[in-house]
Amino acid sequence: MASSSFSSPRTWRYRVFTSFHGPDVRKTFLTHLCKQFTNNGISMFDDQGIQRGETIAPALAQAIRESRISIVVFTKNYASSRWCLNELLGILKCKQEMGQIVMTIFYGVDPSDVRKQTGYFGKVFKKTCRGKTDEERRRWSQAFTVVGNIAGEHFLNWDKESEMIEKIVRDVSNKLNATISKDFEDMVGIEAHLDKMKSLLHLDDDDDEGGAMFVGICGPAGIGKTTIARALHSRLSSNFQHSCLMENLRGSCNSGLDEYGLKLRLQELLLSKIFNQNGTRIYHLGAIPDRLCDQKVLIILDDVDDLQQLEALADKTFWFGPGSRIIVTTEDREPLEQHNINNTYYVDLPTDEEARKIFCRYAFRRSLTRFETLVKRTIELCGNLPFGLHVMGSILRGKKEDDWESILCRLENSNIPKIDAVLRVGYDNLHENDQILFHLIAVFFNYGNDGHLKTMLVDSNLDVRLGLKTLAYKSLIKISSQGEIVMHKLLQLVGRQAIQRQEPWKMDISARAFKSMRNLRFLRVYNTRCDTNFSVLLPEDMEFPPCLRLLHLEVYPRKFLPRTFCPEHLVELKLTITELEQLWEGSQF
Repeated sequence: MASSSFSSPRTWRYRVFTSFHGPDVRKTFLTHLCKQFTNNGISMFDDQGIQRGETIAPALAQAIRESRISIVVFTKNYASSRWCLNELLGILKCKQEMGQIVMTIFYGVDPSDVRKQTGYFGKVFKKTCRGKTDEERRRWSQAFTVVGNIAGEHFLNWDKESEMIEKIVRDVSNKLNATISKDFEDMVGIEAHLDKMKSLLHLDDDDDEGGAMFVGICGPAGIGKTTIARALHSRLSSNFQHSCLMENLRGSCNSGLDEYGLKLRLQELLLSKIFNQNGTRIYHLGAIPDRLCDQKVLIILDDVDDLQQLEALADKTFWFGPGSRIIVTTEDREPLEQHNINNTYYVDLPTDEEARKIFCRYAFRRSLTRFETLVKRTIELCGNLPFGLHVMGSILRGKKEDDWESILCRLENSNIPKIDAVLRVGYDNLHENDQILFHLIAVFFNYGNDGHLKTMLVDSNLDVRLGLKTLAYKSLIKISSQGEIVMHKLLQLVGRQAIQRQEPWKMDISARAFKSMRNLRFLRVYNTRCDTNFSVLLPEDMEFPPCLRLLHLEVYPRKFLPRTFCPEHLVELKLTITELEQLWEGSQF
């Protein structure tokens, strides 16, 4: 059976079903509630005429299954009706199997007495259980615990019953309007992501006494974190009293406000969104716990890049009611760790087959493809990154085969503006020293070993250990358990383009080109680009700088290295196409 949290969209015959006991409730509270529902165009199932008995009637069971929302009105005498107890079991079954929304109203009874079957409510329940089997008593007790944990409206908290009724009708209307979107149904791989998130969110836990749960979604730019967050919000929001998705939080701490003003502003935005009230103003930082501590809420904080954002919007779990879930998406693992969010989903790149489907969805609007070789080449260029596949598919859609060839040839050695704009954000926010390390990995050390990199930079001014940790935390590289450094192909292109913006390519490759660069440590010279008419050939009498630690040449035209070449500091030498017969001619001095 499908879980209530990720159920498929379906058509509901009724809007609201109510479970209650006692004619006094029907004649007063429920009469007013039903009138307000009618005035707001919300149909409410009326069980008048259904004969009550020990077991739930087939017509009533069907009405529960066909209702989008069940409202359980707990009264002191609710547990005296075996009919209501079995009705409650039917409601829970529909919640678990079909995604029915369950709301609670505590009318003259304390919620804790319902959850724990204590007080007068508990005495009534024990009386009803006489003569019943242990299994029946267990199921009823468990049902009260589960539904009693659903935060709802408590009659004693309201001065005016009419205001409580208005609030209930407004909440029901909001939940009915928040229908499950079909926008993500055909999204490649989305169900697998949602299944993994579901296991972290523990949405099916019966015991929500522990308060809110914080969960992180972490991964590099363009991998689909926001898409997963939007799909989660679409699928889950109807199961919470209130929900909100706060997108694009990145950079909000650079607004020019001081820390206190910033936190006030962020809290105002959250409360405005969650209650759908534009222009909400607050005057102290206790506003969120004051308003939400007894509410079951789903809050998604997207693209967090600073701990202050979490401190302002979700500092403590007790700020939110039982069963609440706070989901944080970020490229940077550090704010999650600083906020003690250890329950985190790290999003991986899609498989090759999934990458092909993602690309074809945008390039051809279907799975059937043309230009299979060029499709494979495009996917390799994007390195399976979903955002890159999306952009490239849109660029190439409707193009002819020879146009594909020309476009790919151009893009394989230059940036793609839409992709570059997204991926550069993390790079641009790096410290200068970390940017230098990023450049070195992009050009020289991608897929190299971290120990080798530290050796190559041992006498530099860079703190390589801290730099690698920073880049890994910001999802700009991955470091395997064996120490292999991996930078995604498109991020590697970002690094190389950043270097090219400094225009090093304007330098003539003459025999004395590197002579004055005495501190140059790493040199790699490529032979050709996609344009076969372009090539770089080194002069035969090339002089290399004295402190080189790494030298890679795709073409070297001589049989010997220059007599002036000094290998004292050299750690790595790689010559791809060469006529080299020995390192140097004669004695080296």
